[in-house]
Amino acid sequence: MKYEFPVTRTEHPKTKPDPDKLRFGVDFTDHMFIMDYEEDRGWYDPRIVPYGPFSIDPAAAVLHYAQESFEGLKAYKSAEGKVLLFRPDMNIKRMNRTAERLCLPVIDEALFIEAVKALVALEKDWIPDKEGTSLYIRPFVIATEPFLGVRPARQYKFMIILSPVGPYYEGGLAPTKIYVEDTYVRATPGGTGEAKCGGNYAASLKAQVDAAEKGFEQILWLDGVERRYVEEIGTSNAFFVIEDEVVTAPLEGTILPGVTRDSVIEVLRKKGMKVSERRLSVDELFGAAKEGKLKEMFASGTAAVISPVGEIRYKDEDIVINGGGIGPVAQELYDTLYGIQTGKVADTEGWMIEVE
Repeated sequence: MKYEFPVTRTEHPKTKPDPDKLRFGVDFTDHMFIMDYEEDRGWYDPRIVPYGPFSIDPAAAVLHYAQESFEGLKAYKSAEGKVLLFRPDMNIKRMNRTAERLCLPVIDEALFIEAVKALVALEKDWIPDKEGTSLYIRPFVIATEPFLGVRPARQYKFMIILSPVGPYYEGGLAPTKIYVEDTYVRATPGGTGEAKCGGNYAASLKAQVDAAEKGFEQILWLDGVERRYVEEIGTSNAFFVIEDEVVTAPLEGTILPGVTRDSVIEVLRKKGMKVSERRLSVDELFGAAKEGKLKEMFASGTAAVISPVGEIRYKDEDIVINGGGIGPVAQELYDTLYGIQTGKVADTEGWMIEVE
């Protein structure tokens, strides 16, 4: 099915930011995508309009009961000028899984991809072509029905906004310092840990602030039951290279099923490396470090792609990983994935979608 979206162009185009001074998630393009939902109509009136504030009732369900979800993906520009999307089909599948968990209306997968492509095509001049930059894409759904009462809303908006971005961390691929959080928890079995919703992130802020005050860029979450097994690094999936094994937490309901996580696993296995999706205790992790078996630690996610870890603290004990530098596995993964995303490395998996 071919989707057509009416476009209302802005009369006040913005000045594009300097690609050498891009920050993450601060600047936004000229247009956005909007579509509405009502229980008796389904999704309707998809359109592209000038970016800007929109009206919402003070009693809208999203403001009181946090019924919403969001996604994150990127568009890249190749050296030949092609505009490329990385695995958007994975994002809409995850968004619809989140929708089922939070009683949000699902969105047709083809419509989602065509909406992203249409908006990115309109705003392609906003895609920076400097190394390490991209156009971040933020689709989201919010409950807009005005009512005070705990039940699924009957009215929603689906929107997409775009932001030209530089590296997520100011240091780029410079290894980060991680603090193991053993007071607060990110998710518990049966909760919303595997859903991509704002409530998960709001609940993580206190631990993040506390870690920053101690001089750490990110936190390593432990499981919410025993406070023993490692789960995620901040908002990213965590990987550990222990001898010849790459370990990451299993998808058992508390881990976000990251698109980059899935890609990392596929790339490593294609290279013949052993990848284990298993529970890893913080004691095993620190034991491996003391025995010289912990070779690397890194996070994966859409924002940073690959983020190496150079130092980690648990209680009062610190360990330095790989001499505090980026390891060969993390470096090769970044080069491979970013290379595929920007057209520098052959896309043998069919992950990239070109925007015409």
